Formats: sequence, structure tokens, C-alpha cells
Amino acid sequence: MPAAPELLLPAGSVAKMHKAYDFGADAVYAGQPRYSLRARNNDFSSLQMLEQGITEAHARGKLFYVASNIYAHNAKLKTYMADMEPVIAMKPDALIMADPGLIMMVRDKWPDIPIHLSVQANAINWADVKFWQRIGLTRIILSRELSLDEVEEIRQQCPDMELEVFVHGALCVAYSGRCLLSGYFNHRDSNQGTCTNSCRWNYTVHNAEENEEGDVLPVFMAQIMDEASTSFPALGEGPRHPLADRVYLIEEGKRAGQLMPVIEDEHGTYILNSKDLRAVEHIERLVRIGVNSLKIEGRTKSIYYVARTAQVYRKAIDDAVAGRPFDTSLFGALQGLANRGYTDGFYKRHHTQEYQNYLTGASELHNSHYVGDVENVENGWATVTVKNRFSIGDKIEVLHPGGNALVTLEKMTDVEGAPLTVAPGSGHIVKIPLEPQWDKALLARLL
Repeated sequence: MPAAPELLLPAGSVAKMHKAYDFGADAVYAGQPRYSLRARNNDFSSLQMLEQGITEAHARGKLFYVASNIYAHNAKLKTYMADMEPVIAMKPDALIMADPGLIMMVRDKWPDIPIHLSVQANAINWADVKFWQRIGLTRIILSRELSLDEVEEIRQQCPDMELEVFVHGALCVAYSGRCLLSGYFNHRDSNQGTCTNSCRWNYTVHNAEENEEGDVLPVFMAQIMDEASTSFPALGEGPRHPLADRVYLIEEGKRAGQLMPVIEDEHGTYILNSKDLRAVEHIERLVRIGVNSLKIEGRTKSIYYVARTAQVYRKAIDDAVAGRPFDTSLFGALQGLANRGYTDGFYKRHHTQEYQNYLTGASELHNSHYVGDVENVENGWATVTVKNRFSIGDKIEVLHPGGNALVTLEKMTDVEGAPLTVAPGSGHIVKIPLEPQWDKALLARLL
């Protein structure tokens, strides 16, 4: 079995960075708001915070990568090199980049800084990898649209190049995230770091027709139903319908009356809400292939998300390297995270029905909901910052770098010691009985 791959976690804040390392990450990545694809929700917007993050990572013997992966318009070329100078001086372990022009400029001025090719660059074959290797890049983050067999072929053809793949997190409905929906709807360009996740909004589908002038106009359901003898299926569901090549209009929940055209074909409708990637069951194969880094998406996700995914994928990697069988309980641990349903993306194109049933059954073994952070434990009582409601009698999972535990909550008080039966929700502070070793743990309620 090859060496253990790097486990790479997102860091949208210093606190999330700490949790990622505590729960098993080898490296984190953080973005520069002006030059990365996550312009919002980022503690590293100041040079001071970015330097703090890099310094603390190196003090722990960990790695810190800076995402600088926009495709730059001319206006940003004028400021880019000057803005990068103090960042390079902080000695991040690599820059994550996509724009060939920016890569050229950085390599010309700072030839020693390692550069990782962003997934935005859509590297999907071994010739792509060899091209970027010849340019001098040190790692390629492969496109999400590759199968395990394709990843393995790239590794065989490029044995001396570092490869990184995504294993968990949001999936874009556009190719490797190069999407125009956000710019179309909101004039906020996803390729410039201001994506509004338009693909995940709540849409209503309206029937429509295209007139001779090419305009898409709404029509009544009665008119549609007269054109076919079978019942009208939900968009993207069921067998191919005689009307599957029609034009439809969609209406976003917060934009009443603004009807936008969308066409469905026999393959489905693609701008509506992709499932989230979960490839924990493929870690053993990826380790065996020799992938160098396994990446989790989510710089805007919660501390609980960072801790839980780091812990789960750390175990999956360690089990794979040690030759232990895959632990199916890991499916359930991930099920407790907020998700839109899981998929393993393109890694396996065609699953059998038996495999799908197996995944569903394993996921339902354990489900939980993040409810609080343990701030400290004194005299057998933990002070908890409440994130979501929980009550006396609940089974609570204690999530800690040293291991997890299940406890049944039998007592609870407010900060003054008055008995409580319910922790109402975010913004409250309560105390619960807990052993000292669970200091700084996260709490989840089993559902």
C-alpha cells in the first residue's frame, strides 16, 4: 500500500483551521478574498490574519495553502503582483492558481514558490498534467468529473507528479465550478469569487412554449395536457416523456413573477440543486492508486463540519493504509452533517441497485445534529455555547480529537445553576455534567 495521502481541509477562519488540525488534517487551504473563489465569510481577508494562520500552521508542523484561483480580468492584473508580494513573504506552502497568465507572472518573479493547479483549470487527462508539469507546477488538482479509472490512468502516465482530488463537499452543476448562473441572475460572477449558489435556490417550474419569434412564453397546464395522452411527469423524473424536449420557465422563490427559460432533455435538468459529494467509500482505492492529497470542500461551512469531516476521513485514510476494511459507520457519521443528499460524483458512473440500498442502509445507522460547543469543563460541569436546541433525555455524541463518546443527558442548568430541561437554541449558554477530558469538544444530538 502506498504512503498515506495528505488530508486537506478548508479553513475559512483561524478557529476552523485549529479544529481541522485537531481532528486530523495535515494541511488547510484559505483564500484571499480579492483573488480566490470565496470572496465572503473569510477571516483571512487581512494580511495580519493570513500571517497568523501560516505561522500557527508551521508551528504545529502543518501545511497552509493560499487559494489565488480566480481568472483575472485586466483590472486585477494591475494590482495582483503588488498584493501578492507580502503574501509570498509569509512563506505559504503553496499557491492554488488557475489563470495561466497569473501563473506565468508568479513563476517569473517567484520561481521557488510551489504552485498547485486549481480544479478551475479543468485538468482531465494525463496530457494536461504533463503540460502543467513542464510549466513548473508542483501539484495538479484534478477535475471532479473524472472516474477512479481515469484518475488511475493519469497516475500511471504521470508517476512523478503530485495529484489531488476532491472527496467531500458541494458539487457545482457547472463543469468544475466554471458557472455563469450567479452572474446571470445576480450579476455576481462565480469565477471572480462571488458565487451566490444560484443552482441551490428553490425553484418552481412553469410550463411554456416558444413562439415563431423565438420568445419563451408561459402557457396553462390544460394546453400542455391536451398534447399528450400520458400524465405529465415532474421535471427530471420518470421515463422520457413525449414532451421532454419542451421549453420550461423557472421561478426562483424570492423572485416572484420573474420567469426564466430552461430546457430539459433526455438526460435531465442540470441547473437545479446538485447533491453533495461524499467519496469516503473510495478512500482505499484512491490510496492504492497513489493520489497525494484528498481534499474536502467548504471554506464557508461550520466548525462542526470541519471537525466531523476531518475525523471521518482521517479514520478512512488510516484504515486504508493499515489494510483494515472500510468502516461503514462512517457513512452515518457524515449523514449528520447538513447535506442535500449524497453522491460519489463521477468516481463510479453506474451503481447497482444493491449498492445503492447498501449505502442507504449504512447512512441510516447513525444520524445527528450539531447542538453545541464545550467552552471549558470545571468540577465536572461543562459550559456549553448552544448552537441548536437539545433537551434532558437526549442522547448526545461528544466529538473530540481524542475520540468520541455517547452520553444520555440527565441534568442541565443555566449559568447561575438553576435547573433547565431544554437548551432553547443558538445564543444561550448552559451547563451539563461532563468529564474533564471532553474540554473543547463539540456536541451533537442523535436523532
